[in-house]
Amino acid sequence: MTVFVLDSSAFLRYVDDEAGADRVGEIFIACVQGQGEMRISALQWGEIAGKLRKRLGPASATRILESLIPQELEIIPATGERAVRASALRLERKISYVDGFALDLAMESGAHVLVTADYDFKPVAELARIEFLPAK
Repeated sequence: MTVFVLDSSAFLRYVDDEAGADRVGEIFIACVQGQGEMRISALQWGEIAGKLRKRLGPASATRILESLIPQELEIIPATGERAVRASALRLERKISYVDGFALDLAMESGAHVLVTADYDFKPVAELARIEFLPAK
């Protein structure tokens, strides 16, 4: 079964109804129907919460997060081991620390696929399965 790892850019594309929102919606539906699993790192989830709060204020951000998040989305905590691996990816592969958490999660198995609109992942595409959403 495919495990879809969403990063903040994919989730925000869905919220903002931008390019790729339909694909993220398809993933949500497939996972609700038991045809896949969805995961996101706690750091990526925090990044989404912060961006929504800054743009819309606390009440609207909370409402969006609670209404749009399907029960099937598992928020993966930032463990010490994952933090060390994300830090290594940041230093060795020149990606952001937060993106290192998403990539590390996607690297867990061949069944995992990172879904992103962030083309900064292009240089590390050989490390994990990555599905890039269309450019805006």
